[in-house]
Amino acid sequence: MPNTFFGLSIAKSGMYASMAGVNTTAHNISNAEKEGYCRQLVSQQASPAIRINSSYGMAGSGTDVTGVYQMRDEYYDVKYRDNTSLQGEYYTKEHYMTEIENYFNEIRLEGFTTTYNSFYDSIQELAKNPSDLTARTEVTNFGQSLCDYFNSLSISMKSIQEECNFEIKNQADRVNSLSQQIAALTKQINTLEVNGGFANDLRDERNLLIDELSEIANIDVEERVVGDGVGVTSYVVRLDSQLLVDTYTYYELVTVPQENRNHMSDIDGLYELKWSNGQSFNSDSATLGGNLAALFAVRDGNNGEAFRGVTDAKYGDTKVTVTSTNANLVDKLNIPTHGVITVSNRQYDYVGFQVTEAADGSYVYEFELAEGQSLTRDSDAGAVIIGKDVDYKGIPYYMAQLNEFVRTFSRVFNDVHTTGEDLNGEAGLDFFNGIHPVTGEEYVFGRSEEDIQDGIVLRSNTGSYIEESDINYGSYYYVTAENFRVTSAIYTNPRKIAAASEILNGIENSDVAKELIKLKDDTDIFKQGTPEAFMQTLVSEIGIDTDKAKQFNQNQQDICASIQNQRISISGVDSEEEAMNLIRYQNTYNLSAKAVSVMNEIYDRLINYLGA
Repeated sequence: MPNTFFGLSIAKSGMYASMAGVNTTAHNISNAEKEGYCRQLVSQQASPAIRINSSYGMAGSGTDVTGVYQMRDEYYDVKYRDNTSLQGEYYTKEHYMTEIENYFNEIRLEGFTTTYNSFYDSIQELAKNPSDLTARTEVTNFGQSLCDYFNSLSISMKSIQEECNFEIKNQADRVNSLSQQIAALTKQINTLEVNGGFANDLRDERNLLIDELSEIANIDVEERVVGDGVGVTSYVVRLDSQLLVDTYTYYELVTVPQENRNHMSDIDGLYELKWSNGQSFNSDSATLGGNLAALFAVRDGNNGEAFRGVTDAKYGDTKVTVTSTNANLVDKLNIPTHGVITVSNRQYDYVGFQVTEAADGSYVYEFELAEGQSLTRDSDAGAVIIGKDVDYKGIPYYMAQLNEFVRTFSRVFNDVHTTGEDLNGEAGLDFFNGIHPVTGEEYVFGRSEEDIQDGIVLRSNTGSYIEESDINYGSYYYVTAENFRVTSAIYTNPRKIAAASEILNGIENSDVAKELIKLKDDTDIFKQGTPEAFMQTLVSEIGIDTDKAKQFNQNQQDICASIQNQRISISGVDSEEEAMNLIRYQNTYNLSAKAVSVMNEIYDRLINYLGA
């Protein structure tokens, strides 16, 4: 049979177990408002029974506390993180799309409609009195105001692109910091758990870091026990399927400025991300998710409209001739003058290009590879791409739309204006212009005799395609929203506005000015219709894209909130439930203490009175 003091030992185990329950409940209550805290419970089991020599055979020996574990459901953790990644992506897109929309806001006094109408109102006044220098000055001033509007939009778009670029670096640094902390916590957790027990509070910290990481990109987590019950786990975190943390080892993201642009209007030094262990980072991955996916989409998004074509260039060629392109209009061409060209999935640097017109009217492009580079294999109808397809309407897409407008509008306006004569009887100049990025000279839109004979439509003016001429010949390809301006000779001398086809017909003749006025309502200039319709369509497109981003973000916020509520229902601290636990543990402690008191009376009777 058990020894005389066996009951005291049983009561003592009950008191210890109840005290552990009280302490754990107090810990839950004190951390109830702590972000990421997971409710803890005491795990108990009956102590091993002992065999006795009596009719009932076995005797219970009390209770053992086997550990303090967390109430956590991994299913909701995974579900929450997946949806947090989506919510982070939609939130970031909404933020930057709202910025873009604000810059195009038509409600502002200086919006396009106001500026555009003022410009044409001034031309109307000029048509009434073409010799009036005041009317002419108003035309040049309002014309420059229109240019300033597009200059301002270009600066604003580049500002947003620069902001996205800077934020990409910030997010990469944040990933590096979080991965380092996760690896350090994993080491602490394994150090504490190797001898048994659970490092619950450290696990809460680590899970909170994983939640934060999931907002930046799509995250996968895998934890498994190493060995046979030694208390050590392997903890692996992957960012978009790429290894980020491997238990105690973490890999960093490195930001590297691009040497070349993908789009002619991109800012310099856009960042690429690479892994410190040499792995490539695919910023275009459809599963990247999170803030990073949105930042790359807004910064690089061209609506999948990268330059494409085919080539039959051969091994060893230093020039690549490209046909069947998707860029058969100079007004829509936005490739940089020099950059990277991908031929049959292999990348080469090109230093210049020229465009000729084939007999069927299609454009043929010839790209000159950088010195020392040549094709490393034959390309039999091989695919050619410059830049990359990013299926989102981001900064490059909207910049391309602005460039298309200023090129097309200035071209049709100049074509009419150059048919007339100014007040001095001289041939009309190009009214709108752009400036050379290096020399600052304005262009003369046209081609040299040599280029006309050779059928050359456009030269990049880089590489061997630089045209030696006293005249700064240029194509409308060189006009962008950033350098769009009124020709300085006209702006400084309004007499050079060509309002009449022939000044001999009288200085009050205004037939050219009237033709210019007709352009305002010309529905054949753009596929969207009039110039104003083009911009209205663009503004509407931005509004739709912004509303879509807002709607997706709101829907995802609601989904995340619902999942978080489900998550909290399991792992969150309920103050009322914890209060009930306190009373429950108090009662069990009191009962165990009562058992000790009873044992004390029994022992007192046994020891002090039995032998009397």
